[in-house]
Amino acid sequence: MKLYVGNLPYNISDDQLRDAFARFGTPDSATVIVDRSTGQSKGFGFVEFQDAAIGKAALALDGTQFGGRSLKVNEARPRNEASGGYGGGRY
Repeated sequence: MKLYVGNLPYNISDDQLRDAFARFGTPDSATVIVDRSTGQSKGFGFVEFQDAAIGKAALALDGTQFGGRSLKVNEARPRNEASGGYGGGRY
């Protein structure tokens, strides 16, 4: 199960993100998304758990404070759905 984690502090590392979710179980991956040209964090990332039950438990971190910011945690949507794409709206 892949989780989207938003409103991250801009100085967080992948390891710190992994550690924040480790109390639920060891994540398979934890990645902070960075701007390709500047290397600066974009303020969000993804955490992935092989066990969906652990992922669902980790959703409890939504709204908790981390580095002085209130985390937004929800199940990640597929990229094409998240980007909007063509949905038959105005053209």
